[in-house]
Amino acid sequence: MNQALAGIDFAPVIPLWLLAGLAGLALLALLPALLRLTRDANGARRWQPARGAFLRALAFAALLLALANPRLVEETRQMRPDIALLLVDRSASAGLSARPEQITAARDEIEARARRLPDLELRTVEVPEGGNQGTRLFSAMERALADIPRARLAGVMALTDGQVHDVPPAPTLDAPFHQILPGQPGEVDRRIRVIEAPGFGIVGRPVELRVVVEDLGARPDASGAARLTIRRDGQPPRVESVPVGREHRISVPIERGGQTVVELTAETRPGEVSDLNNRTVVSINGVRDRLRVLLVSGEPHAGQRTWRRLLKADPNVDLVHFTILRPPEKDDLTPLHELALIAFPVRELFQVKLREFDLIVFDRFGNRGLLPPVYLRNIADYVRGGGALLLSVGPEFAGPTSLAATPLGQILPARPQVGPGAAQASLLEQPFRPFVTELGARHPVTENLPGANSFTAEGANLAEATWGRWYRALRADARAGSTVMQGPGDTPLMVLDRVGEGRVALVLSDHIWLWSRGHDGGGPQGELLRRIAHWTMKEPELEEEDLTARIDHGTLTVTRRSLEPAAAPEITVTAPDGTITRHAAELRGAGRSVVERPAMQAGVWQAGDGRRTAFAAAEAPNPMEVADLRADATPLAALVAATGGATRWLGTGAAPLVPELRRVAIGRDAQGGTGAGWIGLRRNGDHSVTGITALPLLPPWLALPLVLGLALLAWRREGR
Repeated sequence: MNQALAGIDFAPVIPLWLLAGLAGLALLALLPALLRLTRDANGARRWQPARGAFLRALAFAALLLALANPRLVEETRQMRPDIALLLVDRSASAGLSARPEQITAARDEIEARARRLPDLELRTVEVPEGGNQGTRLFSAMERALADIPRARLAGVMALTDGQVHDVPPAPTLDAPFHQILPGQPGEVDRRIRVIEAPGFGIVGRPVELRVVVEDLGARPDASGAARLTIRRDGQPPRVESVPVGREHRISVPIERGGQTVVELTAETRPGEVSDLNNRTVVSINGVRDRLRVLLVSGEPHAGQRTWRRLLKADPNVDLVHFTILRPPEKDDLTPLHELALIAFPVRELFQVKLREFDLIVFDRFGNRGLLPPVYLRNIADYVRGGGALLLSVGPEFAGPTSLAATPLGQILPARPQVGPGAAQASLLEQPFRPFVTELGARHPVTENLPGANSFTAEGANLAEATWGRWYRALRADARAGSTVMQGPGDTPLMVLDRVGEGRVALVLSDHIWLWSRGHDGGGPQGELLRRIAHWTMKEPELEEEDLTARIDHGTLTVTRRSLEPAAAPEITVTAPDGTITRHAAELRGAGRSVVERPAMQAGVWQAGDGRRTAFAAAEAPNPMEVADLRADATPLAALVAATGGATRWLGTGAAPLVPELRRVAIGRDAQGGTGAGWIGLRRNGDHSVTGITALPLLPPWLALPLVLGLALLAWRREGR
């Protein structure tokens, strides 16, 4: 829009400093005439201007005015419309209850009212969910302001619940900032906040959580209490009464390795905004503290140090190692005071402290009466109760000192042949390459071992195997468990079995040490023995029959692992809100089948395959956003006050109470009084000049006769 504006300005014909000097000289010339001392008729002295002094002053003034060159200037201006910015909060907290409808209705009404205001352009920016960084309202505002000249900015209006997480420490906005909030003041929200939660816990020991239940926006009540429901891995819940606003400690037992998922739910407070933040989940990874291993070696052999090196290399293993070098029936008449060997503490190890060990390893141990049957029976009971036993056997396993002929044989998954000449027949001494069975290709202990053979539809592809050869194995009959490796003539070479609550591993050869020497190309000796030892100790990542669930970046991944070649059953997934869905698992090879699906709800997700159940914890995708769900004017109050803005509430009625928009002059406080119902948008008057016309008010042809005329009149007046 064009606008004409007239005014008077000056265009001096001489420099200003010279004009000021002439004015000073004129004043000096006038002072004697203006301040002349005279006597009246009574002889009294008084100050009286001389005749013609005022005319002389007018002549000087006319001269100076002519030199100042006054002009009548008329500008033609192109006015630019002011721009107002409307920010619309679309974050998670602004989407609760009736807030989205209120905010949308208020936006439509503000846009309609802005269109009716002349010389105003309204730009609307929606602020989306900010991921895990909370509501980034001011980041969106700065991006929008980058395209708006500050000289045209009329003001910023924010339709938000006030939960903004990028408020600048010092306001840099030079226009009114108004916040318009849904609902009304005084909302209350109950939340549960985790003060401290350990990420790891020792299996067999409880860990402690520190939490607090808070009522935001409510008056503190020292006697207030709330019921807190605690669920651990889907077990029956327990309920505790906790004081509101004060720290509460919760003891959580860690009973197994891997993830333990704890869900905490505070009861809903009447009248609170939402119970979305009344629930939280904590994941605790159960680990074993310094696994205690008992290694008992029999007669010396070339690979005796293999197990010791493996177990000593693991920093989480406390190893107790005994080597039986002297059987009890041997007596070489050496005096006792000259013996450097200590007596084998049979009773202490296999009765008193047996259950303190996580794993017992027998390396080519032949029972020559050193361990009475009662102690071997203790070991069998130890395994049935949850212990772990690992045997690496040699020729002694097929002889009369075999552990298979003791009470320990009841829990072994394979036995040597018996009968006349069976000991010699059970000993296979010939070169052979170990290979993984079809079942072993699915077992976590032996799957994907470097250099192992593969399996095709026709069977084992032994040509791919690059492992070095062994030269001795024991022929035994596998009666239980899983045969994961085979030797010459398809004889079992490694058998793994679950006995009661415990595990047993049997390696039917003492030549695995050849791999560590690199003989004939070597093999993954260290990795294989590590997996065997950790499988017997029930490490979660080596479970062959298992169901696990995890949530990464909003995706739930359920992995079913099984040695069964049959197709995987459907996986049932239960969301935190109780919604149940069923999914067909996708086969991924090596006994694994996987289900992937979105998991955006915060809380505990449950997955089951009909026999096993797994749990996964999903945290809130934007924890800052759900920390406080009230509509609160406090976070933006300082900015509103500093910019002269206003805070208005939309109310709880069917139609939102949208404030009126008014244009205000620069410098006027845009904040209306209580109940005024309006917010101000600054009128900047930004423009560009399209034309200028200047008319001299005292041109030379008029200035010269005016100055001369006044000077002549002054001379005539003073001459009388």
